[in-house]
Amino acid sequence: MTRYFRAVSILWVILRYGLDELVLTSFNRPVLSRLARIVSFGRRLDAPRGQRLREALQALGPIFVKFGQVLSTRRDLMPTDIADELAKLQDRVPPFPSVVAIATIERAFRRPLGELFETFEHEPVASASIAQVHFATLRDRSGQVREVAVKVLRPGMLPVIEKDLSLMRMMAGWVESLSEDGRRLKPREVVGEFDKYLHDELDLVREAANAAQLRRNMLGLNLVLIPEMYWDLCQPEVIVMERMNGVPISQAERLRAAGVDIPQLARDGVTIFFTQVFRDGFFHADMHPGNILVSIEPGSFGRYISLDFGIIGTLTEHDKEYLAQNFTAFFRRDYKRVAELHLESGWVPADTRVDELEGAIRTVCEPYFDRPLKEISLGMVLMRLFQTSRRFHVEIQPQLVLLQKTLLNIEGLGRDLDPELDLWATAKPFLERWMVDQVGPQKLLEELRDQGPRYAKLLPELPRLLHQYLQQRQGDTRRELQELMAEQRRTNRLLQGLIYGGIGFALGLVVMQVVVRVRLF
Repeated sequence: MTRYFRAVSILWVILRYGLDELVLTSFNRPVLSRLARIVSFGRRLDAPRGQRLREALQALGPIFVKFGQVLSTRRDLMPTDIADELAKLQDRVPPFPSVVAIATIERAFRRPLGELFETFEHEPVASASIAQVHFATLRDRSGQVREVAVKVLRPGMLPVIEKDLSLMRMMAGWVESLSEDGRRLKPREVVGEFDKYLHDELDLVREAANAAQLRRNMLGLNLVLIPEMYWDLCQPEVIVMERMNGVPISQAERLRAAGVDIPQLARDGVTIFFTQVFRDGFFHADMHPGNILVSIEPGSFGRYISLDFGIIGTLTEHDKEYLAQNFTAFFRRDYKRVAELHLESGWVPADTRVDELEGAIRTVCEPYFDRPLKEISLGMVLMRLFQTSRRFHVEIQPQLVLLQKTLLNIEGLGRDLDPELDLWATAKPFLERWMVDQVGPQKLLEELRDQGPRYAKLLPELPRLLHQYLQQRQGDTRRELQELMAEQRRTNRLLQGLIYGGIGFALGLVVMQVVVRVRLF
């Protein structure tokens, strides 16, 4: 019964914000659009469609807000105006009561709050759709008092999520069956992708593990700080991490007043991103300004501080090579190579004509070269390439869509800090160096180093394995020869039978003729 009440409330929000009109309009029949506007009392039909969708998702609650955030990343599927509006959805939602947070913490660790922390701030410092954060202090094993941040999962999330996801799947099926535009947007696939992201974020230990991996990867770069996790106090519902102090990156004037080199900060952000993508294949995929601070502490002045590691992107070596070669070929205007890369990746049908795909890519990319390189958006280039690929019946890999969304975030952030930022000038040397590293002697040495222990173990066994192989081949050859000889003997017997039978048949004819002649005479 609760599910039906929820369905009714969702339907009411859909009607109130005129989302039914958006669906009917997609049929391209004015009469249907006018039909949706007949009943306008209490309905908000004058605002742009993207704004109405965003406000409707906010009215439906935290799960739908998170869905809108994920939906905004699918710029390869969504119309630009809707994607831009959904990108405005904020992580800040009303917090849940601190007594509920404390109860969750005590249940997770089976200890009173006073035994876990020296102090605990009841007022949350941040509240998002999945969890909220409280500041606290604790005494570590050496007896020192440490400042920490405690992230607590919203209570009762899983049942609510499962219920709302079930309804989303049902509505996605409706949208997909109603119009061609609905099918093109692939709403069921988007809901499935959202399902995966959401269930990953519900396990805070996964987020802690992501943070630990990024922290290890970034140690030698000296450009970004990532909080250390207190693993003794990490559970699926609660994680405790080092408290990070910094200025939000969106407060550029405050950073300038503190003496931070803003243009260098913008370049450092690009370096961090491309290092995570092309060196590690493991990147922070939710790098909006709310998740980025800048340190003004003397020991780490001007360094980035990354927060919230619930969404992480990963790339295989094949993905990295594909992206690096695409970017390099694009800026050399080698559109044939870009087309060949699409074919080599297996993302377009094998019978696709290279010249046709090359022409489509040239049409998309050539206009970018009428403007200075600093005005070229790599994120937009990647998105347009994805859109062109879709015309040729290719399904873009989800990890690349996530990368494109993050690249757009980085570009927007970098150019907000420094409008003169030449993203390509910053990225090109990195990409070219990465390409050289993939085929140079350093790569060979790394492969030998990585595979050395395996080869060292295999080498002493090589003579025995070779002997076994030769014996097996000898046995197989002998067995094959025996089978061949047996088959030859069967063939010989068959031929002999045919010959003897033919001779017998001929003799029989001769005897019959002799008998007939004897009777005649």
